Amino acid sequence: MPNRLAHENSPYLLQHANNPVDWYPWGEEALARARAEDKPIFLSIGYAACHWCHVMERESFENERTAAIMNEHFVCIKVDREERPDLDSIYMSATQAMTGSGGWPMSVFLSPDLQPFYAGTYFPPTPRFNMPSFPDLLDGLARAWQNEREGVLQVGAKVAEHIQRSTHITGKAALPLTQALLENASSNLAQAYDWGFGGWGEAPKFPQPMSIEYLLCRATQMAATGKEREQALKTASHALQAMARGGMYDVLGGGFARYSVDNLWKVPHFEKMLYDNAQLALVYLHGYLVTGLSYFRQVCEKTLDFLLHEMRHPQGGFYSSLDADSEGQEGKYYIWDADELRRLLGDQFNFFEAAYDLTPVKGHGLDGKIILQRKLDEQGLAAQFQVSAAKVSEHLDACHERLMQARNLRVRPGTDDKILTAWNALTLTALAEAGRYLRRDDYLQAARENARFLLTEMVQDGRLLRSWRDGRARHNAYLEDYAGLVLGLIALYQSDPQVEWYRSAISLAEEMMAHFSDEDGGFYDIRDDHETLLMRPRDLQDNATPSGSSLAVQALLQISAYGDRLEWRTSAEGLLGNMLEQVVRYPTAFARWLWAADFALGPVHEVAILGDPDQLETKALVSTLWQAYHPRQVAAISGISAAGGAPALLEQRSLRNGLPTAYVCQGFVCKLPVNSPQDLQEQLDG
Repeated sequence: MPNRLAHENSPYLLQHANNPVDWYPWGEEALARARAEDKPIFLSIGYAACHWCHVMERESFENERTAAIMNEHFVCIKVDREERPDLDSIYMSATQAMTGSGGWPMSVFLSPDLQPFYAGTYFPPTPRFNMPSFPDLLDGLARAWQNEREGVLQVGAKVAEHIQRSTHITGKAALPLTQALLENASSNLAQAYDWGFGGWGEAPKFPQPMSIEYLLCRATQMAATGKEREQALKTASHALQAMARGGMYDVLGGGFARYSVDNLWKVPHFEKMLYDNAQLALVYLHGYLVTGLSYFRQVCEKTLDFLLHEMRHPQGGFYSSLDADSEGQEGKYYIWDADELRRLLGDQFNFFEAAYDLTPVKGHGLDGKIILQRKLDEQGLAAQFQVSAAKVSEHLDACHERLMQARNLRVRPGTDDKILTAWNALTLTALAEAGRYLRRDDYLQAARENARFLLTEMVQDGRLLRSWRDGRARHNAYLEDYAGLVLGLIALYQSDPQVEWYRSAISLAEEMMAHFSDEDGGFYDIRDDHETLLMRPRDLQDNATPSGSSLAVQALLQISAYGDRLEWRTSAEGLLGNMLEQVVRYPTAFARWLWAADFALGPVHEVAILGDPDQLETKALVSTLWQAYHPRQVAAISGISAAGGAPALLEQRSLRNGLPTAYVCQGFVCKLPVNSPQDLQEQLDG
């Protein structure tokens, strides 16, 4: 008999709809029952692509005996962390405070007034891994609630007070924003970098696209010292090359897995998340533009092509993730064995073996299986087999095609087909910029369709929502949804200069300022009319996705660079100043803040181009504008007269000599208007 989750829209919640656990979705019905029956709440938070979430469901939530204990002693609530990042943020902070670590599935026990008194992640069905069995834990906590209530409530009150304090930003001394400060952050990133294998930290190794983006920004910052620029470029390039060799990167189908379980980027945790692939596609695009390495462009395009082919809804939105598991086994869709490769590749096997490391994996539940990771690049293969680089590419393409045909016959991992505003906004930015810089009209068209989807399907009664599936949008949008979509629309406006994109960005930013701003000059993650929770969360760190606050700062800085809402720049700089000490000290935890700080420090090019968009001279100016990566630049492009609602940057501009004209400004002080691409390039370089 299905439980209450059968009426939900989230694929993760629907996965648990037939559990014998009497699950509730988060809401007043469940909370009222906990208060009325004086029962503690068991809050289980996870997401559809989570491997250990599946494991705990099979072992515990599908077990009749375990479910009976849960139903008797607790009100059980299941939450999709991707739909409800507010609840995930609050109770992840509690879990980390109580255990020193976190992860999913997150298992938190609350009093009826929502204070957490015990927390953990995965619990096994029998004692192992130095952990109690889940049934024993349930029995123990039920007894504690009945017999040691005062102590339980004291723990909950202390944890609630701790996480409330951790979100305050007042009382921190504001630092002046200087080149030296940002150089210090670059130095910290380089010193913490793993020059042996690439990336930051020990296994499990996560991609750090925001850190790499910041280093690419510094590599193009002419105000930085030559030593910093050189080191930043070296670090960023090494990181991009290390991740793209394979293993975590799907060399056959494109796209990246969530993280690597080893230091070599070889054995991935196989789930593919939209937010990872959107951010990584963008950073590989920027890496290509800065270094000129065509391989970075190839990785960018294969990643975006993967999103378009495998994760796109017909109406233009993008799905959230692909599962790590297929047929109940993690990674089964992606792994190989040697005999299978020999059979499929035939006379090409020796060539493929030279190109890829075909050493069978030991451990990780993948004993004897092969995960593809490049061993030799094109030049090395050409030298070894004494063929041209073109012949190498031809051979590899043929091998990849054979393996893809075989892989396509396998059972695909499940798709979490809900569409999230914030993650789609990251994808919108990547598609808009790739369409612009790579002259890919298909990417630009996909960006347009995505923006229209977000501005129509994700809006109800004039209000932006968070999650959509099967024609149904739900849940209040969060700060990251608003700020991310503002940035995505500005990116699209610069690629497709239709004023509707800019007007929509301004409207969303105004709503964000009206309903998310706090008394400290920062932002809360939830609106001022959101349901009452344990606290009003404010997650300042950049994690796998940028924090809502860092996105908001970046959005305000970009809008003010267009000459609109100049007071918003003051707000953004004030919040940046309060955050800078933490940001510079812990750069990998605040990398999007660093990216925003680099933009704030400038100098920023404010570029206006006027002219008939179909005229060759106008196209030549626009083409010049996007020949190189300019992270500190905004552009407004218009016909001879700017449409209503266009950026202030276009106001009082006229054609010079009756020809399409470009204006390059810094701090709204403009150089002489120019008509030729050569003169525009000279001003941009200057």
